[in-house]
Amino acid sequence: MSPDRLIYMANQIGKFFESQGHGKTVPGIAEHIKKFWDPRMKRAIFAHLDAGGAGLEPDVRQALSSLKATSLPAAP
Repeated sequence: MSPDRLIYMANQIGKFFESQGHGKTVPGIAEHIKKFWDPRMKRAIFAHLDAGGAGLEPDVRQALSSLKATSLPAAP
């Protein structure tokens, strides 16, 4: 899956959780990605984050950073 598509998807998840208030936005994004994205998708978005994370909304960037720090996906 292309980085552009993953960025779009992650930002859409962020928009959904914005309505729940900032205190729930970042954890909600992280939990959703943890539960529903496969390891290849997570590795790709983490690599994009490591390369600067262009296009990612601030809450999404924060959620990905916290998720990456707590649960790196295993290599194939």
